[in-house]
Amino acid sequence: MERRLLLVFAITFLIILASQPLLKKYGPKAPETPPPAQNQVVNPTPQAAVSAPVPSPVAGAKQASSEAETVVENDLYKIRFTNRGAQVKSWVLKKFKDDKGQPLELVNAAAAAKYGFPLSLWIYDEALRNKVNSALYVRTPGNENLSAPADISFEYSDGEVAVRKTFRFDHSYVLAVETSVVQKGSTVSAFPMWPAAFGDETNPASYAAARAEYQNGNDVERVALKKVIGGNTVRGPFQWAGVSDQYFAAVFLPEDPASAAMVWLHGALDNPQDAKHPLEVLGTAVGNLGGATKERMYVGPKALDVLESVPVAGLPVGTDPDLRKLVDFGWLGVIARPLFLWLKWTYNHIVPNWGWAIVIQTVIINLALLPLRLAQMKSMLKMQRVAPQIKSIQEKYKKYSMRDPRKQAMNEEIAAIYKTEGVNPAGGCLPLIIQMPFLFAYYRMLGVALDLRLAHWAWVPDLSSPDPYHILPIAVIVSMLFMQRMTPQAGMDPQQQKMMNLFMPVMLGFISWSLAAGLCLYWSVGNLIGIVQQLVMNRTPLGREMREMMEKRARKKDK
Repeated sequence: MERRLLLVFAITFLIILASQPLLKKYGPKAPETPPPAQNQVVNPTPQAAVSAPVPSPVAGAKQASSEAETVVENDLYKIRFTNRGAQVKSWVLKKFKDDKGQPLELVNAAAAAKYGFPLSLWIYDEALRNKVNSALYVRTPGNENLSAPADISFEYSDGEVAVRKTFRFDHSYVLAVETSVVQKGSTVSAFPMWPAAFGDETNPASYAAARAEYQNGNDVERVALKKVIGGNTVRGPFQWAGVSDQYFAAVFLPEDPASAAMVWLHGALDNPQDAKHPLEVLGTAVGNLGGATKERMYVGPKALDVLESVPVAGLPVGTDPDLRKLVDFGWLGVIARPLFLWLKWTYNHIVPNWGWAIVIQTVIINLALLPLRLAQMKSMLKMQRVAPQIKSIQEKYKKYSMRDPRKQAMNEEIAAIYKTEGVNPAGGCLPLIIQMPFLFAYYRMLGVALDLRLAHWAWVPDLSSPDPYHILPIAVIVSMLFMQRMTPQAGMDPQQQKMMNLFMPVMLGFISWSLAAGLCLYWSVGNLIGIVQQLVMNRTPLGREMREMMEKRARKKDK
């Protein structure tokens, strides 16, 4: 039996060896790249065709004899196509200005010249990619100027490769995109792309704000510029994917999210301000891995009201069914987003200036926090009253080390005094803890609120950028100095208090020096309101008692 079993194994092995040439010739072909897991980043090998049933082989040639341009526009944008590569050379947003006061050009000229223009095609085969993005396409219709709603198609064929690109425009920032590339009868994976950067990126900070983003169900992934590896592919499903910077975005909404993929594009440009540190530019390409691509594309501002008008299909119930998650309010979004909506309502209904809207909102927030400020003073007064008793207990136990069990008795005695006198040791910190999230939320809101971009107030030309004259940061320092001197500090040594009165304002002024002017406005106005409130409270019986206790303690210290 053992000899027979060995004979069977030997014959089977010989049959397998003999069948290898036949399997290679007639058997099924293995895919060039193994299918990656969902939303996994992969780096596929260059490929030209996908082995799926596709249209019949290319027949005949179709190409233009010369380069021509077509302008498509509506009330929101003006797009200039060229039939060379069937791509966009200019994408102007009519309702937004650049830093020179001109209509905003979204195509970054330097990046496009080096890495390609919007709506060119990404193909894994570099030679084929260069070919289809430089060929002269036949456009239909042949008009040089079109007004939305409108359709425009571009076709190219040389007998071996056939490319068709169709775009449909309406009155919104959204356009429909259909592309297909066929080579020798096989469909090629070809993704429409926004290759690199936006026209509003004019300094290193604005370039660094670029991110690759996509949404899959409830989850939104935001990949920072530094973490993007050029040429890598992210496999779907995702409902939308693309690239954005601080205020604008170019995202694709695939018709078939499950078959979609996104290619990361990462390059560099010469930095005229610092030759040793080039500017990094980010782009993306999104399409269908298994054939022709059909998708919508949003190119426009990251404005909440606009994004909420763009429907996104296929999202789970309970998820916002639109593009609003393109605006990243961060982990304090539960505060930042309502703050922005309130600020916008103030701008629309009370005062048509974003700076004054911030002032009004700051006044209301500080008045709402006034009871907390009173509670803080009461807590500090109670702490000041029991300070001598606490010090006496600490003196009694100071000869024992921290590890000595008798130290526990000291803590119990102090806790008993706190309980008897109704003192909450954390009561003095509570108002600060509550105010800090508002400050951080304001910081985040001003960083993403498109409405404050280039919004002027008094001498400030742009509330989303630092004060060019640094008047507001100086106001933060001066107002903080007054606040520190006027506010009694319970339990603090007078010398330490003098040092903190100087150190804190200087440190906060240094931090605010390069912050957005809108945040410094909020901060300095809040300090001014705090000074007025403190002046009033210092004249109350509670305030006078605290001042007397502080002065008495200072006199004892001097002796």
